Amino acid sequence: MSPIKLESGPGAGKKIILLRPRGFCAGVVRAIDVVKIVLDLYGPPVYVRKEIVHNRHVVDELRRAGAVFVEELSEVPEGARVIFSAHGVSPAVRQEARERKLQVIDATCPLVTKVHLESVKFARQSYTIILIGHSGHDEVIGTLGEAPESTVLVSTVEDVDRLEVANPDKMAYLTQTTLSLDETKDIVERLKQRFPAIQGPKSQDICYATENRQLGVKAVVPLCDMLLVVGSQNSSNSRRLVEVCQKEGVPSYLVDDGEEVKAEWLKGVRTVAVTAGASAPEVLVEDLIRRLRCDYGFEALEEMELKEEDVRFQLPVIGGRSAELRA
Repeated sequence: MSPIKLESGPGAGKKIILLRPRGFCAGVVRAIDVVKIVLDLYGPPVYVRKEIVHNRHVVDELRRAGAVFVEELSEVPEGARVIFSAHGVSPAVRQEARERKLQVIDATCPLVTKVHLESVKFARQSYTIILIGHSGHDEVIGTLGEAPESTVLVSTVEDVDRLEVANPDKMAYLTQTTLSLDETKDIVERLKQRFPAIQGPKSQDICYATENRQLGVKAVVPLCDMLLVVGSQNSSNSRRLVEVCQKEGVPSYLVDDGEEVKAEWLKGVRTVAVTAGASAPEVLVEDLIRRLRCDYGFEALEEMELKEEDVRFQLPVIGGRSAELRA
């Protein structure tokens, strides 16, 4: 782990600690840019299955630019162009797209694709796959679809205690990429206690951005009275940041933007920490900082850096074009 770096700014009195890294990860940058490039190349409408990333402001901006967000492929005209979101889809969805002759552009995060490939590998080897994740989340639905007959979803240690499998010697576990590090660790430990032969992925499935943002929250807990996380309510990784802080005994709130901050939250607070989930744009962080300074008197600002992020994902080929992106 890199040493924490503090950069002090001007001001005195009540203070804001701004965490870094925060906000967009490489997978989110990639997905958003896919939509923008497709709109630029072909013009609207461009159909997107589900929210491209889980952030209301991002989705609204792309909708204004001409993206049409749909829940199911049945809402897309036959033969039209459709983008799959960063959270991935099941093989059944891909098959439906082929049957309807849709022109698919896949914006699935490569780290989600990694989990899908692991699922396929274990299923082909006749393993029972234990998927650690949240029921109903778009990413989990897609991963479950890779090997539905072989996969069991668990969300808690108690779920593990209730597991019954045909062959305990042929088991493997995978995880959703946006989970709490601590909760996942507890579940994996319990799986290994109950099923000593269980195998896992070669490298953890929880993504680098989720891990870095949670470690940042843990590092700032002793230094702040409250944490504000910028992110939408349906963003799993953003909600985990709130939970990590609350479990450390410090109040934490998830806000879509600065307008959602309530004055009563800040009563008696001298130091507030601010971070953002992996699908929250920096402009919303800037708006929150401005409101904290202008409306609530938080004059001083320090930026606290836990770790530098320098991750790139290649774009899918779009109209014969491809490129590399930097988070």
